[in-house]
Amino acid sequence: MNRLKKLELRGWKSFRSVGLDLGRLNVLVGRSGSGKSNLVSLFKMFNELIGERMQAYIAGHGGSEALLYNGSRETPMLDASFHFETETGESRYCVRLVHAAVDSLLFTEEKLEFHRLGFDHPQSDVLGAGHRETKLNREANRGNDTARVIRGLVGSCRVFNFSDTSSSARIRNRCYAQNDRFLMPDAGNLAAMLARYQQQSPECYDNIVETVRQILPGFDTFLLEPKPGQENYIRLNWKETGNSHIFGAQQFPDGTLRAIAIATLLLQPQENLPTVIILDEPEAGLDPLAISVVAPLIERTADRCQLIVATQSSAFLDYFEADDITIVERIDQETKLRRLSAEELEPWLDEYDMNEQWEEKPVGEAS
Repeated sequence: MNRLKKLELRGWKSFRSVGLDLGRLNVLVGRSGSGKSNLVSLFKMFNELIGERMQAYIAGHGGSEALLYNGSRETPMLDASFHFETETGESRYCVRLVHAAVDSLLFTEEKLEFHRLGFDHPQSDVLGAGHRETKLNREANRGNDTARVIRGLVGSCRVFNFSDTSSSARIRNRCYAQNDRFLMPDAGNLAAMLARYQQQSPECYDNIVETVRQILPGFDTFLLEPKPGQENYIRLNWKETGNSHIFGAQQFPDGTLRAIAIATLLLQPQENLPTVIILDEPEAGLDPLAISVVAPLIERTADRCQLIVATQSSAFLDYFEADDITIVERIDQETKLRRLSAEELEPWLDEYDMNEQWEEKPVGEAS
C-alpha cells in the first residue's frame, strides 16, 4: 500500500516549522483553533496545485498574507515536503513558494526525488523556478515517470468534510447520474456513487446498506432509480422496513446523513480508494450510536488505505490506540504536534475534557 510517510512544513498558517511522521491511521486531536483545520487546508491547496489552480485557491482564501505564518513580513516563504513510501522505493515532492506581488505565491523551487530500493542515491529532478503554477503535469505528460508517480500520489491525498447537511446542501439534492467517478469532498454526488456501487459492486453496496441499518434502526434500503423524464439526474431516496412510503434525503437527520457519507467513502471498492483519506471532524453531529459504528469502521479501513482524521472529540478517541493519536496544540501563536504514550495520554485527555466543558458553559453559569 502506498502511503505518505512524512510531511515537513514551514511557514504555513499557524505552522512555523513542523515535521509529522505518519502511520496507517493518524488521529489529530485538539481544541478549536489549535491548527487542525490549517493542516487539513494544506492538502486542499495541494489538490488545487496539482490541478494547476493554485493561484485561484490563494486568491479565494485571503491571499498569501493569510496563508504564510504571521504574514509575509515575518515569513516570506512556504516550504512543504511530501515523503511517500511505495513498493519500489521512496518518492519525495518538495516545493518552496515565495510571497510575490498581488498577494500571491510563486515557485522558487519545485523538486522531485525518487530513491529506488537497493540503490545508494536518489534520482532528482528540479523543475525550475519563477513559475506561477506547477510544472509537474508538464513533466508527467512528457514521459517523466517520477513526475507521473508523484502527481498521482499527491493528487490522491483527498480531503473530505461532510459537515454541510443544510437543506440547500448538494448532498440533500439531486445530482447528475453520471457524476460517479469518485466521491466528491462534500459528498454532493452521494446518490450517484451509491447507484454505481449498487450496479457494479454489489458486495460493496450491501456492506454500506448494512452499516446504515446499524446507524438508523428501521432503515431498509436506498431507492436510486431516476424519475421518468429525468434520467440524467438521481436523488437519494430510501424507505423503512415495513413501510411503503418513499422518503427523500431531506428526511435524513443531519448526523445520519453524514454517517452515510462516511460509510460510503470508507466502504468503497479497494481500487477506488485514494492514497490518503483526510477526514475532517467525522464525529461532528453524530450521536453515540453512529460514533460506535463509524469509529471502528475508520480503524478497519486503515488496513486498506491510509487515513488522517482531525477531531476535537475526546469521546471519539476511545476507539483508537494511543499510538494512532497526535496532540495538536497552539502554543505562543504556533501550532505544535506531539505524541503521548498511553500513560501520558489519559491525564491529558482528562484535562482536555475539563477545558472543553468549561468553554461550553454559558456566560455567568457557576462552575
